[in-house]
Amino acid sequence: MQECLLVIVTTPALEESVVDWLLAQEQLSGFSSSRIDGHGSRQSELSLAEQVMGRQRKVMFHVHTDCTAVNPLLDALRADFKGAGLHYWVMPLLDAGRID
Repeated sequence: MQECLLVIVTTPALEESVVDWLLAQEQLSGFSSSRIDGHGSRQSELSLAEQVMGRQRKVMFHVHTDCTAVNPLLDALRADFKGAGLHYWVMPLLDAGRID
């Protein structure tokens, strides 16, 4: 079984909605989230304060799952968060486990 890491980045305004959505996905055993700063060249998407700071506050979710589950998750995200501007990427995991 190949495992993947799905990373989703969104705005703080959508954080609770994405948390609720991920918690509702029965095929997921869990996920993690963290607050990050996003940097980029699209100044038109930044508020004046963000332009001055040179960064935009974001929330990043890490979802470790079987690779076969990724496309159905993405399809559901596209349907449920259409137009929300979520950014994502998927990476295969070489190894993962628990050290007890």
